[in-house]
This record gives sequence, C-alpha cells and structure tokens, in this order.
Amino acid sequence: MKKNYTLTLLLLLSVTIGFAQIPAGYYNSAIGTGYTLKTQLYNIIKNPSVVSYSPGLWNLYYTSDVRPDGKVWDIYSNCNFIFGSVASGGNQDDGNLGTSECQRYNREHTFPKSWFANATPMYSDAFHVMPTDKKVNGLRGNLAYGKVGTATYTASNGSKIGNCVAPNYPYSLQVFEPADQYKGDIARNYFYMATCYQNLIGGWETNDADANTVLDGTSDKVFEQWYLDLLYSWHIADPVSQKEIDRNNAVYGAQGNRNPYIDHPEWVSVIWGSTLATESFDALANATIFPNPTNDSRINIVSEAELNEIQLINSNGQIIQYIKKPASIQNTYRLDNLPKGFYLVKLSSENNKTITKKIVVN
Repeated sequence: MKKNYTLTLLLLLSVTIGFAQIPAGYYNSAIGTGYTLKTQLYNIIKNPSVVSYSPGLWNLYYTSDVRPDGKVWDIYSNCNFIFGSVASGGNQDDGNLGTSECQRYNREHTFPKSWFANATPMYSDAFHVMPTDKKVNGLRGNLAYGKVGTATYTASNGSKIGNCVAPNYPYSLQVFEPADQYKGDIARNYFYMATCYQNLIGGWETNDADANTVLDGTSDKVFEQWYLDLLYSWHIADPVSQKEIDRNNAVYGAQGNRNPYIDHPEWVSVIWGSTLATESFDALANATIFPNPTNDSRINIVSEAELNEIQLINSNGQIIQYIKKPASIQNTYRLDNLPKGFYLVKLSSENNKTITKKIVVN
C-alpha cells in the first residue's frame, strides 16, 4: 500500500505543473452541453484582435513559444533556433536557406491557410500559427495531419510524412503526422478553429482538396467522422502541458481571446462526445470534472460510464474520500466540502477500468 501511495504522489507532482490563468468570469456564460456549449464558447472567443503577420507574430513568439533554455520552441524538429533576424545572430526566416533542417524557423499555419482561402483574421491568429522548422514546414505544405503508415520523410523530432492509415479513413492521401508530444496541441488548435470561426468554417470544405477530406461542411460538428475520432484520440493521449498553458496565456495577452480546450480540456467530450465513433469513445475516459479549478469546495463528475468507486487523493498520497457505489443524478456525481489544495480524483467503472484526473480547490 505504501508503494501505491508513493506512486500516486509522484503522479500528482508530475501532473500538477500549473493551471491556466483564466480571468475571473471569463467563461461564466459557458453553461450548456453539446453544440450549445460550442456556440456559447464561440460568443466568448470570437473576433480576436490578432497581431500582424509580420512583425507581430515574430515578436509574439519571443514570449509565446520560448523553450526553458531560451531557444525557439519548434514543434517540427529538435533544432536549437535562436530568436531574431539573421543580421542580429538569429535564425528567423529571411527568404534564404531552409533547404535542410535547422537553418531557419518560420511561421506554420497548422490549420493550412489554403483551407480558409488566406482570409483574415485566421491568417495571423497565433493560436494556430506556430513557429516551425522552415524545411519541414515546406514539406508539409497544406497536407492534412493524420496517422502515417510508411513514412517517406521523417523529421528530427519524429514528425513524418506518408500514406494515411488512420482508422476508417476512406481516401488515398499523403498526410503529415506530428510528433507524439505535440499531437494534443494540434488537436486543440483544431477544436479552437472549429469554435472561434464556427460562423465561417462551414464554408471552407471546398476551398482545398485536403480540406475536403477533413471538414464536413457544417458549423457544428465541423469535421468528418474519421478526423474527429483521430483528433479526439490525440487530445486524450497527449494531455494539456505547461507549454500549452503558458502559450495560451501569452496569446491571450496579445489578441484578447483564449483557447477554451486548453483551459477546460473536458469540454471537447462535452461538445463532441456523443458524435464520436464507438471504437474511439471510451465512456470513462470521457468523464469530466467541473468546475476545475473550483472555488466553492465542491466538484461535479459527469460520466456516461457507471462509476463503481470514487477516490479523492491528496498531495501526501492519502485517500481522504472513498465512495463505493456512488449515487448519481443524470450521470452526474457530486463531491462536497473539499478542503483547499491539489488532488487526484481516481474513478473506477463497473468494468474495472480506471482513470485519474487532477483538480484544484481554491
């Protein structure tokens, strides 16, 4: 038992690396479920005051995409890019080189610009325009992200290009697969685009052949089924990191809106969960906890899977609440009178599956 407590404590320390600085009241109107919640979030984050493509994005990257060692945080390579112009000793793209990795970094529309016909404000929306290695960016072009089978090119950090082998993929297409540590970042970029531009995105399907394989021509579901399932699997496998939290705060400071799926990753399943294909929808994995952080000493746990046990574990590895066969109302379980602090909530379902989520009580 002592070993289990120690393991739990280590897990707690590894996941409680930080929480987004969400402005008070920012999401007060986000109270619905399904596409109603998506529309509520759209009304909160729409019309961002984006910075200029140049020099605005270049300058923003100094704070939004800086590694702990001060170098550029590039999601396509393992290069050690230096911020700034070539004249000042940096590696910012100047129109030259980029014929191999680690020569220049530039700006990547993770949601390709051809998909929205180069329109604004999407063109310089920093949430999806990120610094990347120029060589790898050029090879990716406007390819859809996907799961690669046989790679024709592999970048230094494991990103690769090749034929798509995503489950239920109905076409023959070359795709770009990002490195595992950035797949969740990419997925949450796409859920952001589907929400921030839901008034426009329904008309983008036919702008580009690759977009046509990804987008379904609607403003609610937005994505084809195979792609929604893929994005969701990436979102679950690569949870929100401190990098994303810091970037969310930096971009918010520059353009005045936030990515709600970084602040509240559970909202992805609240909005799209009912539309996910059976093989990708794990009812327990989609359990959500809100509010989180909580300011009133209670949380609600929503789970389509019937819960057999709920354990609340503190930072010392102690189980401070243990509920066997908890009662629910419309798939919602409630914990009250929670002391302030960081906790793990361990949920167990009737089929012996478990999942652990972090919460903070202010």
